[in-house]
Amino acid sequence: MNEIKCPHCGEVFQVDEAGYAAIAAQVRNQQFEDEVAGRAEALHRELEAKQRAALTEAEARSARALADKDREIARLQERAKSAEANQKHAVDSATQRQQTEITRLQGLLAHEKQAAETQRQAMEAQRLQAVADREREIVQLKAKLAATDTDRQLAVANAVRDRDTEIVRLNGEIVQEKQAAALREQGLRESHSVEVRRLEAEIEQYKDFKLRQSTKMIGESLEQHCLTSFNQVRMMAFPNAYFEKDNDVVEGTKGDFVYREETPDGIPLLSIMFEMKNEADATEKKHRNEDFLDKLDKDRRKKSCEYAVLVSMLEPDSEYYNVGIVDMSYRHEKMYVIRPQFFIPLISLLRNAALSSVQTRRELAAAQQQNIDVRQFEQAMMDFKDKFGRNYQLAKQHYDKAISEIDETIKHLEKVKEMLTKSDNQLRLANDKAQDLTIKKLTKGNATMREKFLEAGIEIK
Repeated sequence: MNEIKCPHCGEVFQVDEAGYAAIAAQVRNQQFEDEVAGRAEALHRELEAKQRAALTEAEARSARALADKDREIARLQERAKSAEANQKHAVDSATQRQQTEITRLQGLLAHEKQAAETQRQAMEAQRLQAVADREREIVQLKAKLAATDTDRQLAVANAVRDRDTEIVRLNGEIVQEKQAAALREQGLRESHSVEVRRLEAEIEQYKDFKLRQSTKMIGESLEQHCLTSFNQVRMMAFPNAYFEKDNDVVEGTKGDFVYREETPDGIPLLSIMFEMKNEADATEKKHRNEDFLDKLDKDRRKKSCEYAVLVSMLEPDSEYYNVGIVDMSYRHEKMYVIRPQFFIPLISLLRNAALSSVQTRRELAAAQQQNIDVRQFEQAMMDFKDKFGRNYQLAKQHYDKAISEIDETIKHLEKVKEMLTKSDNQLRLANDKAQDLTIKKLTKGNATMREKFLEAGIEIK
């Protein structure tokens, strides 16, 4: 409890903490308002003084500016008068100079006319001389023309004689060339016959070889041919390439050969899945190239190869497959059908195309790596957001719970405050009653206690 003394009556009374705080706040608020009002009044007076000083200074500057302008106007008027006098003098001088220049130009014009007349006379004399020279030249040319006609007739006679001689010589050479051509034709016919007989013998030998081969041996012979062709140029054309049999069976199937190559910095350059197909001429059931395209495309995708190539000896009479490299991309993506002779050229073409785009592949690999980094960053960000969200939810739950507990505590304290206030009232009433309590009231109707107080010498009031 705090004691407060009234400044008017001097009475001292007690108040609780809440009442004391309210009274102190009222005193502080009144002091603050008085200080604010005093400070505002002082600022207002200071602002009015500054405004009066600024107005006085502005009037002084305006007066100075007007005086400066009057002086400038007087100075400009003096300069205008001086300029007018100078201009008049300059006009007189210019008129005199112009007259002198006109006289000089007239003399110069007369001189130029005289010179032009002299030049015209000289040019007329030159023209007459040129006409005389041209007439003399005409006479000379006529004489030369007469001599030239005689020479021309003689030259024509010599040319006719030389032509007849050349015709005779050429006829002899034509006869000799025909005889030599006949001899060369006969030799070519004989050599062609020998070559045809040799090729027929090879064909018969090849047919006999194919008849003696099994289907598996026929297919393996084509594979061996392709492998041998590649190994012959491997070190010169494809030193860093991988070209081996495909022995990795995936889902029950595999291709024949796989070609893979990378750049020195590890970027995939080219990958090809090869399938080799051949069959004997005497085979009853003939296969078609399209029978193997679906399986080849599946093998390419399973082994993650970029291209698929069918090296085929099937359908030997098909003009469609015999013309060269056949693009089958309308059936399957990045697929070709070739004859064995186009095996190495196709690899070279695809490799050159890949080399031309290696920079693009590097940029693509870098972009893919950047995408991976971005995805990893996004994944880390999402993981952080999830964890942060969970922690935030837990913290929010604890915060809400704490706020709820504080609200409950405030309600409890309000009840305690209310009970304390009621208790204070009861204490005040009890104090009032205690203050009103006197010996007279206590002994009223109690003669025994009155006598005791009197015996003790206490005055009863």
